[in-house]
This record gives sequence, C-alpha cells and structure tokens, in this order.
Amino acid sequence: MSYQALSPGGLDYLPCRYGHSKILFRGPRRSLSDPFVAFFGGTTTYGKFIQTPFPDVLEAELGTTCVNFGSLNGGVDVFATDPFLRDVTTKAAATVVQITSPRNMSNRFYRVHPRRNDRFVDASALLRVIYRDVDFAEFNFTNHMLQRLITISPERFETVLDELRSAWVARMRLVLSQIQGKSILLWASDMSPEDADCNLDAEPAFVNRAMLEEVASLATHYVEVVASQEAMAMSINEMVLSEMDVPAASKMLGPSVHNEIAMALKPALQSVL
Repeated sequence: MSYQALSPGGLDYLPCRYGHSKILFRGPRRSLSDPFVAFFGGTTTYGKFIQTPFPDVLEAELGTTCVNFGSLNGGVDVFATDPFLRDVTTKAAATVVQITSPRNMSNRFYRVHPRRNDRFVDASALLRVIYRDVDFAEFNFTNHMLQRLITISPERFETVLDELRSAWVARMRLVLSQIQGKSILLWASDMSPEDADCNLDAEPAFVNRAMLEEVASLATHYVEVVASQEAMAMSINEMVLSEMDVPAASKMLGPSVHNEIAMALKPALQSVL
C-alpha cells in the first residue's frame, strides 16, 4: 500500500472561523462579499486527508467562489443550530447540504457535543430505562455507544433507530426550510441509500430512501453520488496522511471520489447560478 506521506507539519487545513461562529472551518478564509456557493456538511465536505476537496474542485470548474463550511465529524446539529450558518444562506447564491448520519445528532435518547457531533455527552433517562444493563459513562463517541446497544439488543435498538430517523427528518426539514436561496441536497457515499440503511459502518448510516424523499422536496435539486469502485480503489493512494491514519482513512472518500462528486454537482449548480 502506498500513499502520500505527511510532511512533519501535516496537511495544513488553514482552520478559520467566520462571524460569531465557534466552529472551526477549513480555510483559507474566503470573502463573503462576492457571489459564493456555501457548502454545509461533515468530514467528507471538509475534506480530511484531501488536498483538494470537492468544493475547491467546483470553484475551479465554475469560476465562482465556493466556501467550505464542512465540519469535522459534524452532523445536522452543526448547521441546524449555528446562527451564523443560518444567516449565511441568505447571502449565498446557492447552498449545498451534504447528507450526514442521524447517529451524530442530539435526540430524545442522547445528547452530542454541539460542534463535534460524534462526541457522546449523555444518555437521557428514557434511554437508561430501555438499556438498564448499560453503563453509559464508558462511552465517549456515539458510534461506540450505538454499536454496543445494537450488540446487546437489536430488538431494543429498533426503538432508538426509530427516534434517530424521525429526529433527523425533522431537523433536516428545518435546515432546508430556513435556506432562503437555492439549495442542493447531496448524497455522497460509497453506498446507495438502500445499502447504507441499517449499516452502522456506512456513511451516512441509518438514512434510507423514504427519509430522503421526505426532505428532498424542500431542496431545489437532489444529487446522489455513489462512488465508483475504480475511484474507491484509488482512495488511500491519493490521500495525504500518516501511517497511523490509514485505518480511519480507509473508510473515507478519496480525491478521485471528490472529483466524481464535483462533476455530479456541477450541472445542478450551473442551473441555479
């Protein structure tokens, strides 16, 4: 296996903040006075280990400023609750919203960190009643916690899954309804919604076709990108990472997939700009 080794300083994401937001976005910081396209999303949009993530590819293709508001491990909560991000859509020529998993968002059963949405904060009394045999103090991350709940009782987990899905639909409808300009809802994954539906290891996990149909009507366009096998096979070799990052990076979309995402988004963005 080969990949681009990190320099001693690592890949510089030039992290920056905008306005009064407490979220660190990928830089360099861009001007919001000129016409621009806003990109909301999680780690894929941010482009971890990616020298040129798909928003940057699209900027070169479209000749329009593309501002990356992707957030590492961010879920719906990041762009549903941040006042700055709500306001920025009123200025953007268009807003692209990457679909993220409902596992990384607060709901009736548990709370996540408001900015690092993969961080588990606390379980509700209701979840503690359903899973009396679980010590929630041992969990720091939502994925670890959910995997344990599934292992202990797949039957009881169905109640949790129903809540995650209904909360996600409600939160996504809120996000899309608050976007005053044109919007594009983006599915970007190595799996189709049908394959990712009940797969905790998928990204985005637990989002099915019925959920997408409930929210897609609120967007100007819906774009679905399922990475080709050829692009996925190249992912690790094209990334910029250290050897210790390989296990995490092996589950991520590489530069060739980012190019596929950009080319799929390009016609939709051209039609609204």
